[in-house]
Amino acid sequence: MDNFYRDNILDHYKNPRNFGRLKKPDVSYSEENVTCGDKIGMEVKFRIQNSEFKIIEDVRFWGEGCAVSMASSSLLTQKVKGMDVLKVKNLGKEDILKLLGIELTPTRLKCALLPLEVLQKALQGK
Repeated sequence: MDNFYRDNILDHYKNPRNFGRLKKPDVSYSEENVTCGDKIGMEVKFRIQNSEFKIIEDVRFWGEGCAVSMASSSLLTQKVKGMDVLKVKNLGKEDILKLLGIELTPTRLKCALLPLEVLQKALQGK
């Protein structure tokens, strides 16, 4: 693994961005990866752009887990702030891998994708 990406993951693990809770979130969802014990929750506040678009105005995550799941949560919340909800719903595995900048084993891939799964479930119906 490239030192830059390893250092970036460790930085986001030790100093997570957007960690905590929102006052009066519009949506909230949490889930646990039972195979490894990672627990992630997300809360989102929207801004209505117009009748067709909802923008993620603010997003926070909470929970506990390995360095990969915490870094993935931190990086994901940074990426989606200001994004249209429809675009966030279309994010996938490759987007997360690009944020992390590393290849992952199947077990670690589940850790990395848990935050995206939680966020997208929070956004269902929005």
